[in-house]
Amino acid sequence: MLKIYNSIAREKQDFVPITPGKVKIYVCGMTVYDYCHLGHARVLVVFDMVVRWFRENNFDVSYVRNITDIDDKIIKRAKENNESIELLTQRFIHAMNEDCAELGVSSPTHEPRATNHVESMIGMISTLVEKKLAYRAHNGDVYYSVHNFPDYGKLSGKSLNDLRAGERVEIDSNKKDPLDFVLWKSAKSGEPFWESPWGPGRPGWHIECSAMCEQFLGVHFDIHGGGQDLQFPHHENEIAQSEGAHNHPFVNYWMHNGFVRVDNEKMSKSLGNFFTVREILKLYQPEVVRFFILRAHYRSPLNYSDYHLKDAKLALDRLYIALKEVELIDNASTIDWDNTYAKKFKDAMDDDFNTPEAIAILFELASDINKTGLVEHAGLLKALGGLLGLLEQNPQDYLQNKTVSNELNTVANDEIEQLIQKRISARQEGRYPDADAIRKKLQEQGIILEDSSQGTTWRRI
Repeated sequence: MLKIYNSIAREKQDFVPITPGKVKIYVCGMTVYDYCHLGHARVLVVFDMVVRWFRENNFDVSYVRNITDIDDKIIKRAKENNESIELLTQRFIHAMNEDCAELGVSSPTHEPRATNHVESMIGMISTLVEKKLAYRAHNGDVYYSVHNFPDYGKLSGKSLNDLRAGERVEIDSNKKDPLDFVLWKSAKSGEPFWESPWGPGRPGWHIECSAMCEQFLGVHFDIHGGGQDLQFPHHENEIAQSEGAHNHPFVNYWMHNGFVRVDNEKMSKSLGNFFTVREILKLYQPEVVRFFILRAHYRSPLNYSDYHLKDAKLALDRLYIALKEVELIDNASTIDWDNTYAKKFKDAMDDDFNTPEAIAILFELASDINKTGLVEHAGLLKALGGLLGLLEQNPQDYLQNKTVSNELNTVANDEIEQLIQKRISARQEGRYPDADAIRKKLQEQGIILEDSSQGTTWRRI
């Protein structure tokens, strides 16, 4: 049985869906005012992997990943760029979709935009006000009263007193309690607004997810996911909003992926170690980045560095080299789950999506292929890798792909082929020193030649 580490229970638990055979998942998506960074990439890839595994296990998956297309950062960036909010957000939604496609991330079932669901947010805020869980402050903003929700803090595992003492919260004289959070912001001059019972304004960030969860998945669903940084206060606030409004359990399983670090430091623009997906993909193939993300367990910290990315490439190369050595049909074979390797792979994935262990099984298969050359094992390697969104390229295409990260990779493919033909001629004519010199020249430029009875092939290192 599939086990999931449930953040709110602080333990692995058997996954039991609310409706047999169906799973409903909500993941907090992007705030679209800039390009996706590596932290976003991790969320996108991790939950794409989760959805793929559920579908492989014959679950009917409803996967919702929202888009925040109105908030303070978006308004500020649009003003800085002297462009409309609509043009700004649409530009970065398009860029996000391009990044997802590069990383092999499939589209969610639903991808709602906050601005299309403000009416639902106003309805939920009205319910919270009626239940005395929210109040309108003298500045016109509407706040959630955390003191009136007894379970506040159950996700973070802290009491209100602990949170007040340990968390840096905004000091605002309009609030009854420093931990109270805004549900509705009164309109400011020059900013977009919607009409509401509390006057013109716009929703706060936290309320959008509660409202869209309810609209697309109902008041009670299976899994809510996101980055560890969202556990408090965003997800804590979602629980308060949704359970406060409906007097009903909100989510059964909370999943949080770990932080991204850069050379063992927290990724931060202020530290100058902030990387967008686009910057990284200029240096590394998209599948190498996906492999790098999945080689770490989703709950563990992910440490980005050139060393770790280059090591990921070399490791992925080994899997593709094993496939290249076997004449494999284009379509991977159907997986026989009674196969020993497949069983071990499934056991790993069923243990809280343990991709590091699952990938270790792929390397065991690759070693077996290198020893035996069995087509069946190559087919299984390709099929199991495909469940993770890996090994879906033609091996030769992958191995000959030019990557900027390798400063040696400056020679063009047609030039390589010409030199190989010159080397073949030199060998046929007995000019072995000339042939060796060509091999050495290519090797110095990051090109490895491999001779076999079928001829000479090459790959980049």
